[in-house]
Amino acid sequence: MDDVIGLLLAAGGGRRMGNRPKALLPYRGRPMVEHALGVLRAGGCARVRVVLGAEAARVLATADLGDAEVVLNPDWETGMGSSLRAGLTGLTADAALIGLVDTPGVTPEAVARVLASGAELAAASYHGERGHPVLIAARYFEEARRGAVGDAGARALLRAHAGELRLVECGDVASPEDVDTVEQWVGLQLPQGRGELRDKPPE
Repeated sequence: MDDVIGLLLAAGGGRRMGNRPKALLPYRGRPMVEHALGVLRAGGCARVRVVLGAEAARVLATADLGDAEVVLNPDWETGMGSSLRAGLTGLTADAALIGLVDTPGVTPEAVARVLASGAELAAASYHGERGHPVLIAARYFEEARRGAVGDAGARALLRAHAGELRLVECGDVASPEDVDTVEQWVGLQLPQGRGELRDKPPE
C-alpha cells in the first residue's frame, strides 16, 4: 500500500485528568498532540489527519500541527468511537494508521514496523498484547465506522477479523501505556534517576 495516512485521535476531554484535553498536556516542552503527530510523521506517515474535539479552538491556537489535515468531532463526548468515525469519514487513502494522542510511549520505530508489515489489517503488540498503532486497509473503513461505538474504537473490527489481523511485536522499541490520570501524567515527567519534573503539572 503506497498511500497510508496517519490518523491521530486527539479529541478527548480528559475527564479523569480534571477535564483537561490530553492534546494540550505538556510533554517534553510541547503539547502532547505535537509529540504524537511527530511520531507518526517520523515513522513514515507522509500525510496525517488529526481528529480534534474538546477545546479544539484552543488546541489549534496553541499547538503547531503543520500541514496536518484537521477534522472536528462534535460528538467527542460520546467516546473514542465517534472520533474514529469522524476520522474515517470521507477518507481517501489505501489505508489508515491509527494512533492515539495519549500513548506517548509509542515510538516512530513502532509506527515503521506496523507500516512495513505488508498486511491489510495489523496492530502493534507489546509482549503479545495488542496495542497501537493499528493499520486498517481502505476496504475495512466502512466496517470500522459501523463498529466504532462508545470507547470501543476499532475493537469490533479487529475481533471480527482476528484471523486476518497481523500482530507486529514492538515491545522492544516502544511501550503501550496510555495516560488517563494526573498521576500517570506526572510519572511521565520524572526522568529516570531524577526527582524534578520536566513540565509543570496541569493546573
